[in-house]
Amino acid sequence: MTGSTGRVALVTGASSGIGAATARLLAARGMRVVVNYLRSSKSAEEVVADIEAAGGQAMAVQADVREVAAITNMVEQVRAAWSDIDVLVHNALIPYAVKSFQDMTWEELGGKLDAEMHSAFAVTKAVLPAMTAQGWGRIIYLGTGLSRRPREGMIALGTAKAALEQFARYLAQELGPQGITVNIVAPGPVESRIANDVFDDAQKQRQVAATPLGRLAHPDDVAQAVAFYAGEDNTFMTGTTAAVNGGMSMY
Repeated sequence: MTGSTGRVALVTGASSGIGAATARLLAARGMRVVVNYLRSSKSAEEVVADIEAAGGQAMAVQADVREVAAITNMVEQVRAAWSDIDVLVHNALIPYAVKSFQDMTWEELGGKLDAEMHSAFAVTKAVLPAMTAQGWGRIIYLGTGLSRRPREGMIALGTAKAALEQFARYLAQELGPQGITVNIVAPGPVESRIANDVFDDAQKQRQVAATPLGRLAHPDDVAQAVAFYAGEDNTFMTGTTAAVNGGMSMY
């Protein structure tokens, strides 16, 4: 994928997990990677150090992707240091309540929906003018299998990510003529997120048993799908969802 050399990729929420794995892989494929983070400056700098040690280029930039001013400042920082952003990987995980609908308030459900969509809207708005001007861009949003396959207690996350997936399809339709692809990568349960997904060992074993490939996803598995969508090789896939779940659900 030498054609990707020099492209600038912004990965939101890249200090750990899927975001960090994606940042490392895109850098290994020749992109200059912006490692966005909210609070974990030490972890973000470690990702940058790993990339640089492997011969790649990266920079860590703090920004809350729920804040338009912070996003604008980040994009300007990147432009001043390198150039405009060619690839957006929107991975930042907005906090959410894990509880049943009956126990949930509208502030919890509506708040997650609003923050999820506002962050995607704002960060996309910020990178789109440059992509449009050059007639080339790659946008990848991180979704979840929970958008289509409900699981107890996950209504806030699943509903918000379902909205994000449909948003992506509308963008794919609108931006295709401008040379910009828009796709979703929807992981099933990921090893690094087990604690966040409130799995106990028994629940984890049930998930593994339901997966034909016999394990849960690793961050690197998800990063591989993201990297394909982000690269020069992806010339004719847009508006699609890559289900990275080992066959747990097939669609």
